[in-house]
Amino acid sequence: MKYNQLGRTGLFVSEICLGTMTFGEAGGQAQWGKIAGVDQSAADRILQRSLEAGVNFIDTADVYSFGQSERILGQSLKNLGTRREDVVIATKVFGSTGDKPNDRGASRGHIMDSVKGSLDRMGLDHIDLYQIHGTDSVTPVEETLRALDDLVSQGLVRYVGVSNWQAWRIAKALGISEARDYARFETIQSYYSIAGRDLEREIVPLINEEKLGLMVWSPLAGGLLSGKYGPGAPGNGEGRRAEFNFPPVDEDRAWKCVEAMRAIAEKHGTSVATVALAYVLAKPFVMSIIIGAKNGDQLEQNLAATGLTLDADDLARLDEASALAPEYPGWMLTRQDTGRRPEPFKPY
Repeated sequence: MKYNQLGRTGLFVSEICLGTMTFGEAGGQAQWGKIAGVDQSAADRILQRSLEAGVNFIDTADVYSFGQSERILGQSLKNLGTRREDVVIATKVFGSTGDKPNDRGASRGHIMDSVKGSLDRMGLDHIDLYQIHGTDSVTPVEETLRALDDLVSQGLVRYVGVSNWQAWRIAKALGISEARDYARFETIQSYYSIAGRDLEREIVPLINEEKLGLMVWSPLAGGLLSGKYGPGAPGNGEGRRAEFNFPPVDEDRAWKCVEAMRAIAEKHGTSVATVALAYVLAKPFVMSIIIGAKNGDQLEQNLAATGLTLDADDLARLDEASALAPEYPGWMLTRQDTGRRPEPFKPY
């Protein structure tokens, strides 16, 4: 297992982050019914195997299975006798946790209420990485940042991050944090996969410029890249993706990627899913990829990605199959940069 710096901090996290969205039951909400289903005993086994493999980074959120994910994770840590200092626990705030008007968002009120709930459910005295789970178009960014800074000052949170924000909003937040001496965002949690490389247009240049740590969610595109779907799939394509079609993916483009990955998987004697994860891990701007599993076989396929090294030919073939279409201003930046550098600027 490789360990990477969390943003520009002195904390190191495993390149595989155990995602716990599968922990808990649906409780009546259709979305979690397609994703969750892992009970306490299964969660204990998944966490134990992950820790044995060197995983020290675990991600959850207050909305996953209505808080059950956090509760099961906290109990698993106790059941396994895991030392608190040996794991980096990340959770998130933003989504709806109730039916009242202030039970969601990134306001100071909701953040302050939610952090206490998360700590109580997990049985912890602090959260290592507290992330804003989505864009709040109502709350001023300044209000959100001040609340997060207060949590860091109080010792309830050690580092802060953001998920699913636009590049301009993250840049604005970083500028405010620097000007006001607030704790700044150290991480970005975003969707990225070989079939969805849009992040490379705006977010990745920001990551490189500001030394932010990228946590990738859904590197298998919601299971679409698991090898169970598309031309040449050995099965009938059953699974979460067949019922819950998320995240949105251009399937024609995805099948090109799967075709290329299937050949590379055969070459290395591994699975399509392992190749898909290894491709994302090979990107130098990726700090950690979040994996989720409902059973041991899925977990082992995911963990195997840390031991697969794709050679230059493999990467070139996969890059070609998944290349982004030129988009303005990227193609103009490349054109105008000719002659300014030894090698042309490549925005993506």
